[in-house]
Amino acid sequence: MADIRPQSVDGARSPIKTGASSIPDLVKSTMDPIIAVGCLYFSTQMWGEAFGPGEMALALITFSLMYSGSASFACQQRKPLHQLASQWGLVVGLLLLFGLLVDILRLFDTNMLATWVVLTPATQGLIHVLVPIALPKLIATRGESTAIVIGANDLGRAMARSLASDPYSKTRVLAFFDDRELTRLANVVEAPISGRIDRVTDFIRSNHTDKVFIALPMASQPRILKLLDELRDTTASIYFVPDIFMYDMIQARVDTVVGLPVVAVCETPFHGTAGMMKRLSDLFIASSALIMLGPLMLLIALAIKFSMPGPVLFRQRRYGLDGHEIFVWKFRSMKVAEDEAEVRQATRGDDRITPLGRFMRRTSLDELPQFFNVLGGRMSVVGPRPHAVAHNEIYRKLIKGYMIRHKVKPGITGLAQVNGARGETETVDKMEKRIRYDLEYLRDWSLWLDLIIIWKTVWQAFGRDPNAY
Repeated sequence: MADIRPQSVDGARSPIKTGASSIPDLVKSTMDPIIAVGCLYFSTQMWGEAFGPGEMALALITFSLMYSGSASFACQQRKPLHQLASQWGLVVGLLLLFGLLVDILRLFDTNMLATWVVLTPATQGLIHVLVPIALPKLIATRGESTAIVIGANDLGRAMARSLASDPYSKTRVLAFFDDRELTRLANVVEAPISGRIDRVTDFIRSNHTDKVFIALPMASQPRILKLLDELRDTTASIYFVPDIFMYDMIQARVDTVVGLPVVAVCETPFHGTAGMMKRLSDLFIASSALIMLGPLMLLIALAIKFSMPGPVLFRQRRYGLDGHEIFVWKFRSMKVAEDEAEVRQATRGDDRITPLGRFMRRTSLDELPQFFNVLGGRMSVVGPRPHAVAHNEIYRKLIKGYMIRHKVKPGITGLAQVNGARGETETVDKMEKRIRYDLEYLRDWSLWLDLIIIWKTVWQAFGRDPNAY
């Protein structure tokens, strides 16, 4: 089936996936890492090397870095070759950096590594060309199924459109059923309206319908119970499409709690294996960064010490995971260290910022001590940027859904920052823009997205961001 993507309160699309698309989505999310691991195994065999513990560890790290977590196959069937090359280049660069830092490259055969580095993107490119051609043909061997939708409302029509537009659903909507008069219904073009709900059972028997989608509001519970009782006398599969899309859906998924089915309306993306992969990537990147940037951090500390009186580091209270207060470390860039009930944001030409501090803020060097926060588990390398507690208390009352960003650990950098939504938020509109990016990150998170954000952050540090001051 397809993704149903109704409009959420902040204007973003909030997908809930239906079952039949799970196989294509699984192929999409695991294809690249599986190819990389397979090419690694092939390369070891080609050069007569054993696939030992070192190769297994390399395969695990590579799979973790490349696994996308959740990918919708239908939304992007063929990844551009230049994107494949850049993704693989970034992964190889991280592995090379880590290998040089801990001196483990000598454990691997040079010819094997070279073959693997070249063979993987070539195989990925070939597979990405062939799979979008072959997969629909494989799915086409499965016969088409038929369906009806109970409720010709916005939700029911969205379901019908999704089924029609998804090349993998192989489901044709035969009709809508609704108790309202035709004059009260909008111009329904997705399928004909075949009558009231009490005609559903007869229609299923005479038209050999395979699936029934119930898209009625929860207020229609007596009608739903009566309909379900009547449908017991048919062989159709029955699906209830819950009327919960008036909420801002963050990482929506179906789960069970103490044996009872529930729908997660707002949930962290870092549950289960995804959380473990996120934490491992944080430890890997933060450790590598501290080893590589340690000498630079020492020079910055000495420069601060000799250029202005006071402490080198600045500790400020922020909101962390689930809204709990944490302390975040930064290199001090101002003559003062404010952490009171009211905190004035840095502005362009702010006389509190020192010349050295201005350079550090423009290049994000003042954020480097936060890698220690990452190692301590209070922050992530990538996530919504933490705001001062005083600012949180102001904006949580002004922006709907503001506190949802605290469903994950705050990050040193984030999607908002690499898209220009950093710096002073002197208007509510600017903060709303930042929050929209934060919620988009929660919906679309993957390890690959984290790597893209890190790369853009490093690139911007060498450029000139007009919002950095």
